[in-house]
Amino acid sequence: MRDDPTSGVGIAFTLNGRDVIADPLPGERLSASLRERLDARDVKVGCNAGDCGACTVLLDGAPVCACLTPTHQAAGRAIETASALVASDPVGCKLAARFAREGAAQCGICTPGMVVSAVALLRETPRPSEDQVSDALGGVLCRCTGYRKILRAVATAMEPEETPITGALGAAIPRVDGARKISGAETFGDDIAPPGSLVVHAIRSPHHHARFRFGDLDGFREEQGLTAVLTAADVPGLNRYGVIPGFLDQPVFAEERVRFRGEVVAAIVATPDQIARFDDAAFPVTWEPLPDALVPEDARVGGTLHDGADGNVMCRGRVARGDAAAGLASARVKVSGRFTTSFVEHAYIEPEAGYAVPRSDGGVEVFCATQAPGMNLDSLAEILDLPRDQITVRPTAVGGGFGAKLDLSVQPFLAIAALKTGLPVRMAYGRVSSMQSSTKRHPAEIEVEIGADAEGKLTGMAFKGTFNTGAYASWGPTVANRVPIHASGPYVMPNYLAETEGVYTNCAPAGAFRGFGVPQSAIAQELLFDELAEALGQDPLAFRLANVLGNGDPTVCGQIFASGVGMRACLEALQPQWTRASAEALAFNARSLVLKRGVGLGAGWYGCGNTSLPNPSTIKAGVTAQGAVILHQGAVDIGQGSNTVITQIFAEALGVPVDVIQRVGADTDVTPDAGKTSASRQTFVTGNAARLAGESLRAEILRRSNAPADGAEINLADGRLSVTAGGVAHDVPLGTLTSDAEGYVLRAEETYDPPTEPLDENGQGKPYAQYGYAAQLAEVEVDTALGTTRVLRIIAAHDVGRAINPQLVEGQVEGGVAQGLGMALMEEFLPGRTENLHDYLIPTIGDVPPIETKIIEDPDPEGPYGAKGLGEHALIPTAPAILNAIRRATGATLRHVPVTPARLRAAILEAGK
Repeated sequence: MRDDPTSGVGIAFTLNGRDVIADPLPGERLSASLRERLDARDVKVGCNAGDCGACTVLLDGAPVCACLTPTHQAAGRAIETASALVASDPVGCKLAARFAREGAAQCGICTPGMVVSAVALLRETPRPSEDQVSDALGGVLCRCTGYRKILRAVATAMEPEETPITGALGAAIPRVDGARKISGAETFGDDIAPPGSLVVHAIRSPHHHARFRFGDLDGFREEQGLTAVLTAADVPGLNRYGVIPGFLDQPVFAEERVRFRGEVVAAIVATPDQIARFDDAAFPVTWEPLPDALVPEDARVGGTLHDGADGNVMCRGRVARGDAAAGLASARVKVSGRFTTSFVEHAYIEPEAGYAVPRSDGGVEVFCATQAPGMNLDSLAEILDLPRDQITVRPTAVGGGFGAKLDLSVQPFLAIAALKTGLPVRMAYGRVSSMQSSTKRHPAEIEVEIGADAEGKLTGMAFKGTFNTGAYASWGPTVANRVPIHASGPYVMPNYLAETEGVYTNCAPAGAFRGFGVPQSAIAQELLFDELAEALGQDPLAFRLANVLGNGDPTVCGQIFASGVGMRACLEALQPQWTRASAEALAFNARSLVLKRGVGLGAGWYGCGNTSLPNPSTIKAGVTAQGAVILHQGAVDIGQGSNTVITQIFAEALGVPVDVIQRVGADTDVTPDAGKTSASRQTFVTGNAARLAGESLRAEILRRSNAPADGAEINLADGRLSVTAGGVAHDVPLGTLTSDAEGYVLRAEETYDPPTEPLDENGQGKPYAQYGYAAQLAEVEVDTALGTTRVLRIIAAHDVGRAINPQLVEGQVEGGVAQGLGMALMEEFLPGRTENLHDYLIPTIGDVPPIETKIIEDPDPEGPYGAKGLGEHALIPTAPAILNAIRRATGATLRHVPVTPARLRAAILEAGK
């Protein structure tokens, strides 16, 4: 770029009030010019197709997608981006304050686009209605928030400011990292590399299954002037990775055969301009397509995808309690069904991206958007054949993960390229590449039979689930083993048999996605519960309450919790709305012929953390000689709020205000491993580690001060540390203490690992130290002529044990509900067909209804201050509740999700309604 608009030749315009000139390539997008030539990294790129709106900027005051606007169209015009609007624009400043107050930013990748679009609206309409906000922001997608807090923030932005919220445990304080997200200053995976860095570009298979061979790669490299061409031959160590021991089956670069469309066979390393002009069709590779199997039925009779996988079965899971066959035989009423679900795409707005730099000792530093830096380090050590201490993984901000960013993506390509070239390199997947290759929610084929006696007590259940795990294992073994534990739902089930299997196919790998298979099983179980209640002539809510798990009841694994089982309270919290909404729907349907309304229930539970496996988190903290309190917080925040919640827990344990604590984020060199961000474990597991570290540091401070522990208050001011007890101040002479290698004169480091036990051959044991519980109610309106469904309202009751931060609890629930709504009604990834955010639909701001969150606090004795995990639970009941509501509205029997208009219309006709 040139700041002097009179020098040279280029496109001159005003950027945030400053005259600039950009020298774009012919046809270059404005988003690329702003980010790469003018360093406006607050302009985010999520799709490069105008589908997500993350790149929205104001062009002469009007919002436009910068990724669709040629830079040449900006000549002589004024461009405004989020960073300047939030910093100095009167409307932008007010909006930013309201975004922080309402918790309207979670991961933050879509937030700049939301802010820019909202400012344009508020300049014209200072006090907009919800419909006006929805229309103005309809082109910007969010995958985290569920939109409701964004709607409220924009609608109330110009109202008088309210008193700031402060406090520690239980206070709805704003996110500690919220300001950077709102301004666009947060650095995500593709924001960290300096402009001009070499770029790594993957060459991917266009076939689901094929053999391949390369031509003259060295000649091609020289002819094209590329810095490097990488293949499996360039992998220094093991050309395999995975996340489950015993299932390291995915190659970094495929060798001779590809097993899914989008699999990487090679990569080129070149300058940004060379990559921008590169045509993949020119790469010297020849393909020989092979027969493919995209569904388990075909895979069972097709060729073996992996050695030792009989019938392409990856693994199996099983839980058995009592005698399921006898329990079903004794039932007065039985219901059964076969249910199927589709692939669901994570659709995080930030595609996979990162940056790597070679180290002087022969090692490498990798900056990347990841949910699991410690696991990344373990895998890279094997792939690179390097000692762990020669590899550093430094997570950037993560623009949504939901499970898929637990797996490796760009990391090995970046590391190998940096070591091969000796130069810094960057890589960012395009949206199509991301959707082709990222892991998905497992499609399921489920057969269930459930029985009850004449009084409505459950007598037995048989469950069989087949899960399409795609070409490689990823988290498939976890899904196969977690589902049988949860498939009963949170109910007393005396006789039970659940069996699962994961099957390899030629699809993109299916992996972790918010629930690890439990949302699929909950659909089958909860829909059949409604049918069972109907067959018994019982109210669906009353039927659930009659069978719900409580304190002292054994789960299907034989585990008994003496306290903290809050499922009944969740269901009871819905009773008033259930009664009201059911009556209103009945009255509406009596006078409406085509539009019909229904009310449905869904419930769910989820074990927090790993299943019967070690699951430790470690937290480190220290006090410097200058009186600074530093918290090393290695739990990656992917939008769920771990930076804030863990800081609140630590502050409570230490006994200081949140705002005095400085944080050092995840970094495998300086921050202990807080484990992966998955399985709703961070508040529970890392929160406990933070509590222990805070208590330990507090004890050390009190010991140094010689103050009594009872009623002691720790004070930090002006670089001094003192303890007040009984009205007497006791100074801690920090300046006289010896600093350790990290500069701390006082320090603490503590680890927490949940107490679990292995399961026996029947799945009996103690798989989790705690569960979270949830129940949701959905009100829907169905156009029976068109088959369309409009969700009118969701009421969500969630037992979180103790709400460390109620605002973040609401945010997780609202975001989970939005994803559950998408799974129920619209989201269906079809390999080779829906590989962008235009053909693959996720909920927009206009699709998500009002959501009322009812926070239930039934303290868990194992949780930090009673807290339970939440992330996964938030979406599990949503699809069942919506589908049960549709059935009550139409009488149609539903057995497949998503319930698209065509499928629902066919089901309505089949039901004769």
